[in-house]
This record gives sequence, structure tokens and C-alpha cells, in this order.
Amino acid sequence: MFKHQGKTRTLSHNLQIASLLSFVAGIVNVAGFLAVQKLTTNVTGHFAFFVDEVLKLNFWNGFVYFLYIFFFFLGSFVSSYLVELISQKTERNIYILPTSIEILILLAIGVFGSAIQFENPNIIACSLLFAMGLQNSLVTKISNATVRTTHLTGLFTDLGIELSQLFFYTETEKKKKLYSSIKLRLTIISFFFIGGILGGLLYTKIELKVLYIAGVTLLLGLIYDYLKLKIIRLNRKLNH
Repeated sequence: MFKHQGKTRTLSHNLQIASLLSFVAGIVNVAGFLAVQKLTTNVTGHFAFFVDEVLKLNFWNGFVYFLYIFFFFLGSFVSSYLVELISQKTERNIYILPTSIEILILLAIGVFGSAIQFENPNIIACSLLFAMGLQNSLVTKISNATVRTTHLTGLFTDLGIELSQLFFYTETEKKKKLYSSIKLRLTIISFFFIGGILGGLLYTKIELKVLYIAGVTLLLGLIYDYLKLKIIRLNRKLNH
């Protein structure tokens, strides 16, 4: 799911990581919005608010929206930098450090978020945007830009294009690739919605502690990959 890159990746690998990470992003998106009334998985809306505040000469508010954009960018930069840095020494497990940082951020906001939710909501917003920048950059890198999981605008655009192409593609191979791409996009959208619905329902009960579920989900994903790799290596030893 995480460890395969480039030509070694299959549709199955992309479907697994897409369902896992889009589920996490759905939880973060809803929990972040309910907690601080800010978008915490993408920055498209923040750019519009940034320009609006600057034009109104509300420079402090504009600076806050700039920080939201910057922290998403910073998360993306840090994730890519760590992957490139680690890959110079080894191609194995390059995904563990960025994912571990994301897990720690989600768990930390789950633990301390309620204490700072009203006095320092921008800390929560910036932290979650940084975490989603980490995630989006990592999955983009691993999947060769095939999977993106933190926002749906581009996904619905691509899905609309691909559904329309079904009426015109007649070659078997092209149709097969098209069906695979549509299946991937529907998986991302579906699990984003599932995560969002679950996050919304549980937020009414446990508030920001719902981020525990997002963090633990990522942790289970890492454990799954680790155990799967161990089993594969064990089978190879036994077969030889």
C-alpha cells in the first residue's frame, strides 16, 4: 500500500491507500470545520478569503489566511523533503517518517485541542493544514500523482471527464484503463464522505477526540504494511 512506488504499484495498491487516506481526510475535514469553522484539508477557499481581507485592508485577517495557505504548503514541502532525504540512503520505508509526523499531529490535536479550541483556534487550523499537506504530498509522490485525497474539486472534475469518455472509447484496453481510473476516483470520494459522516456524528459526542480515529487508522495502515512485508519475506525464505 505505502511501500510500492513507480512501476511496482498496481490498482489494488492505489485503491488501498486511497481508501485509507481519504477516510482520514474526511474525518479531519469535518472535525476541523466543526471545531474552528475553517477548512483544514485544502486551501482553495482560503486564497479567496485572503484576497478579500487584503482588499478590505484587514491585513491581520489576511495574514491569518496566508498562514493557512503557508502551513499546507509547508507540510507538502516537509513531506517531499523528508522522502527525498531518506531515499538517498534507502528506498525502503521512506513513507514512515512523514506519516508518523501526521499521526502525532492528529493525536496531539485530539489530546490538547479542546484546551486551545476557543483561545487559539488558528493553532488547530494550521496544525491540521500542515498534516494534510504532509499527506497530500506523500500520496502524490508514492502514487505518481494518481491519488490525491485531501480535497474533491479535481476529483469530481476528472470523474466527469472520464464518465463522458465512456461514450466514445471503444478499444478494450482504453476502456479497461478508464474503468480502473473511475473506480479509483469513486473510492476516494466514497471514503472521504464516509470519514466525513463518521467524523460529524462522533464530533457531537467526543469533539476533537474524533481525531484519535484518524491517527489510529494511519497507524494501523503502517502496521498492516509492515506485517505484510514480513510475511512476504518469510514466504520467500521458506520457498527457497
